[in-house]
Amino acid sequence: MSTLRIHELPAQERPREKLTAQGAGALGDSELIAILLRTGTQGANAIDVARQLLAKYQSLSGLARCTVAELSEIKGVGPAKAVQLAAAFGLAARLARETLARQRLDTPELIYELLGAEMRALRRESLRVVLLDTKFHLMRVEKISEGSLNESIAHPREIFQPALIYAAYAVILVHNHPSGDPAPSNADHQLTRRLQQAAEILQIRLMDHVIVGSADNGRQPYFSFKEAGLM
Repeated sequence: MSTLRIHELPAQERPREKLTAQGAGALGDSELIAILLRTGTQGANAIDVARQLLAKYQSLSGLARCTVAELSEIKGVGPAKAVQLAAAFGLAARLARETLARQRLDTPELIYELLGAEMRALRRESLRVVLLDTKFHLMRVEKISEGSLNESIAHPREIFQPALIYAAYAVILVHNHPSGDPAPSNADHQLTRRLQQAAEILQIRLMDHVIVGSADNGRQPYFSFKEAGLM
């Protein structure tokens, strides 16, 4: 492990100077996190601490799942740095939503870009409904329910209520699997069938049901009922 402090590194290897000269794309995850941490601990600089965090939680997604309280207890982080990390992850999720809000959201890939980062970080299942206008542009995202680690329960009336309130033309249902495996359960299949029936009665277009997982083991990080030919 390196014992050099950040300011003792060659200028071209210091994260801040590297970002200024080459842009954020030239930095690795550990270097970007190091900029937020600013300082390390005895015998480990900020880059070393960042690498330890990524190794412990296995990915940025795993690190993003940590609460401020959990991050605060990590050696080399503490309360102030924990808040900064949480804020950075929160801004990343909001930036993705803001950028995509101006696009036509009619594919599961775009829905995953919109909500994937935020929902991958959740430790409990959460059910969201994406409301779209007649041009399939984003109107708003409504949180419907939060379940246990492996179960999310919502009645069609709760799911379609926001669409009726805001006069949405179409909706996309999105929920996450904290296990990381986006494969649908029997309950997911049953819920989707019930929602299709309700959508026909209400004359609201149910475009898709997307399950958010992770890209671990090289798998696709989401499941789309529409893409799978189940809608």
